[in-house]
Amino acid sequence: MKVDVRDNNVEQALRALKRKLQREGVFREMRARRAYEKPSEKRVREKQEAVRRARKAQRKQMQREGLLPMPKKKEIPQRPRPAQSA
Repeated sequence: MKVDVRDNNVEQALRALKRKLQREGVFREMRARRAYEKPSEKRVREKQEAVRRARKAQRKQMQREGLLPMPKKKEIPQRPRPAQSA
């Protein structure tokens, strides 16, 4: 994994690295590997995750077909612009 540091802005590069790690699931993997997980618990967890993914896919499909309303878009508040002096 590679993150470019522009203009010696290390904080921005760290944020970008954290985002990439989050997307790849590294943090979730680290948390899962902290303690031993019994094979039976692993099967139960994976089954629950599969059910959750299937329900989400079904919900998205129904929204695309118009059977369910689309989720409301989050409105980003606009920052007030400074008044321009003439």
